[in-house]
Amino acid sequence: MTDETVRVPDPHADLDGYGEALARLAARDDVAAILPMREVDVYVLARDDDRFADHVTPTWPDLARLQGAQDRQRLFAAADRAGVAAPETRPLDEWDDWDRETIVKPRYTFHAPEYDDRFSEAAFHHNSTQYVERGTEPNVDGLIERMGHVPLAQACVPDSDEYALFALYDHGDAVATFQHRQRRGYKYVGGPSSFRESIDDPALEAAGTALLDELDWHGLAMVEFLQHPETGEYQLMEVNPRLWTSLPFTVQAGVDMPYYTWLLAQGRQDEIEDDYAVGVAGHLLRGELLYLHSILTEEYPDQTPPSLAGSAIDIGTSILRHPRFDYLSLDDPRPFLRDFRNVFGQLLTGWDTPEIRRQ
Repeated sequence: MTDETVRVPDPHADLDGYGEALARLAARDDVAAILPMREVDVYVLARDDDRFADHVTPTWPDLARLQGAQDRQRLFAAADRAGVAAPETRPLDEWDDWDRETIVKPRYTFHAPEYDDRFSEAAFHHNSTQYVERGTEPNVDGLIERMGHVPLAQACVPDSDEYALFALYDHGDAVATFQHRQRRGYKYVGGPSSFRESIDDPALEAAGTALLDELDWHGLAMVEFLQHPETGEYQLMEVNPRLWTSLPFTVQAGVDMPYYTWLLAQGRQDEIEDDYAVGVAGHLLRGELLYLHSILTEEYPDQTPPSLAGSAIDIGTSILRHPRFDYLSLDDPRPFLRDFRNVFGQLLTGWDTPEIRRQ
């Protein structure tokens, strides 16, 4: 239950004003910890680490470590050093194998002047992953100009399942972890999860913690993987250095990461119980709606959408078998109603979908 809300400047319009407002909140006696929810949040905390550290214990990475996650080129280099598998990835202007299924994604998940001189000011990027039709070379110069830097080209992992390791680290040491397998995403090609199940796979744990150990991580992180359908190998996709959209499900499965972060900030990490229920499944209902919307309205090169009717039946069946939801609660329906209000607004104004490159 929220006891208080405070209006702050929009970080996309006034990043410094947003940082100032967070610093004033951090200085309050009743604020004991800060939890980053977005890339911009963790960037501001890391950039102004000294200012926040005067009031609360930092439970986020410093800027150098954060760059290791927000700069995908550095991230994949760290994965290579740690022996963590990843799809073949190179700068777009060095990629020449367009006969393979290929995606193009921004190198940076956040544009920061500390990361690249081409960024005059810090800003969240608005460029989504783009699927390139097999055998077609995209307009490389146009993509570079539009993204404001040289993005990355990456080989697709075909027919793969998505998995994630979620972790809380204390200066290089894992204090709590959680795993889930994504059964459905916002889109039929993936994206954030709409239906997922808690799992416990030692290989996934080993891959995720090896990478975060190599990054000497501190704070929260979600490490995303695809599992190769033939080898079973987990291949790195990215690291989100913050809380994640499926957080309510993580808490329902028994891993209360916000509370654990508060304990860490209080120096009470020995009270964290690193255990959870395996085989628990749950839904984000608006995500299920977006999945069906994706089947109806979106096309991707070399990707065949599933049956709309079959998918609707699968969703209904899984809801009956696993009636667990991120926001829907009879005790307090307001978060659920607000969430649906938001998603209908996004559908009306245009959802942020990956572009299809056809030339």
